Amino acid sequence: MSLKFGTSGVRGLVTDLQGQPARRYVAAFLRHLQASGQMAGGRVLVGYDLRPSSPAIAQDCLNAIAASGFEPVDCGAVPTPALALQAMKTGSAAVMITGSHIPADRNGLKFYKPAGEVSKDDEAGIVAQLSTSDVPDTTFPAQNEHAEALKAYAERCVALLPKGALAGWKIGIFEHSTVSRDLLGEVLTALGAETVSLGRSDVFVPVDTEAFSDALFAPLPTWVREHGLDAIISADGDADRPLVMDGEGNFVRGDALGLLAARFLGAKVVVTPVTSNSAIERTGYFDQVVRTRVGSPFVVAGMETADSVVGFEANGGTFVGSGFELASLPTRDALLPVIAALGLAAQDKISVAELVARLPLQVAVADRLQEVPSERSAAFLEQLRTDTAYAATVFAPHEIADVNAIDGLQFHLKSGETVHFRASGNAPELRSYVEAGSEARAKELLAWSMAALEKAVR
Repeated sequence: MSLKFGTSGVRGLVTDLQGQPARRYVAAFLRHLQASGQMAGGRVLVGYDLRPSSPAIAQDCLNAIAASGFEPVDCGAVPTPALALQAMKTGSAAVMITGSHIPADRNGLKFYKPAGEVSKDDEAGIVAQLSTSDVPDTTFPAQNEHAEALKAYAERCVALLPKGALAGWKIGIFEHSTVSRDLLGEVLTALGAETVSLGRSDVFVPVDTEAFSDALFAPLPTWVREHGLDAIISADGDADRPLVMDGEGNFVRGDALGLLAARFLGAKVVVTPVTSNSAIERTGYFDQVVRTRVGSPFVVAGMETADSVVGFEANGGTFVGSGFELASLPTRDALLPVIAALGLAAQDKISVAELVARLPLQVAVADRLQEVPSERSAAFLEQLRTDTAYAATVFAPHEIADVNAIDGLQFHLKSGETVHFRASGNAPELRSYVEAGSEARAKELLAWSMAALEKAVR
């Protein structure tokens, strides 16, 4: 059985999730809410992404909700942040069926209690409530709130900028199979932009917004030139991780987008994982920067005691805490950082490229090795951590200054550069995050790091 909690919910092979396994996890989630006193009964919303297995798994979830004595509410195909917003607005729990950026043969469940995302303690509670008993078929009238969820989220996004703020901008939308593909166009058009639809797919495309070297992104620079675009925007499958390419054909790193969103909102405190750019503290933009492990539950936990706080991950997914006119939404959101970046550039009458160039950050790039079993990644990282001679051999000719082990292993080199190796919590992948003083050097160091990983784990 491949199912397990990772950095963002339960993930695994579709064949292991569909049917009774999905029903059992949802039933366990609801028993946990009852046992912990967080929810005695009431409404539970279900939404899903556009991968082919999601609608059927959604029906399993709705069935389990009804069988557990709760009220099932079908929100259909919606972005994860739209489902979370609707759940929080209506005091409901929610289940999102999504595998995010991982291939279509895999899928997952992401759980929300009425107060927001489940914590790591909640995850343990759900696992403790998991049963091997079948959840029976139940006849139920599911209320439908698809239109309401989309409308509330779209209104939230449009309200971020003044009317017509993006007039004169021409923006491409890489639609592929993201569940937000229509919403992206509607929101930008409402803000005054001219939009161009690009790359729409009827087949699910596993878009990893951090893996800029993936072949599926190869057409984007050509689209920028052919259509005379100021930017191309997109999101991953469930629209909680943004993608932005500037008008010069360069991708904007996710942590730069999160940083721009935090400045846009006027945050005093930022919470972000160790994988985000190491220069964020040195910008002086915020009163405090809190570093966490990778994963939305850790970011949300880090935000809980702060005011005027924004969280973001290295993938750009941005969380809004308390202390703003904008209502709190402590779950990853792809549209907020996209709109913030475009809005700031339009306000200053500069390009997205110029806006990003003004950020005093290290040049950061990342890549991944796919189909690396988690056991192999774990063994490699453990040997790197415990065997300094082995680490020196792997990193030769680079010299290691020190190592940060908050999440994975982040090696600070004597050259002032950084190489961070980390196993994905959602897929059989081993990732490398690199920072250096120039783009050329960062790409050179990333290529070296990927070759070193390939040699070590294949």
